[in-house]
Amino acid sequence: MKPCGQSIRKIRRDRDFTQEYMAFEMGISQKAYSDIENSKVKINLEILTKISDILGIKPSDVCSISEKCSGDEYKEKFTDLLEYIKKNNIPVPEQFK
Repeated sequence: MKPCGQSIRKIRRDRDFTQEYMAFEMGISQKAYSDIENSKVKINLEILTKISDILGIKPSDVCSISEKCSGDEYKEKFTDLLEYIKKNNIPVPEQFK
């Protein structure tokens, strides 16, 4: 299970909601809802918004829709960009040094 699914499950349980209740409120089957918590389907903005509304929280409390931004691929791109800036004598803002 991935972080978003884990977060959803934890918050749902903290509120004593069942998967059946969540599924009913979303207009989907319990199996379809279970697949969301188990990260068998990608969580898009529509799903995230529905879940957040039912749980009474902000979508960002569940997970970031751009969770991929925290991966190594983006760190590598940032490092490459920083190298390019330095090589071309472009001033680097203090917070990025």
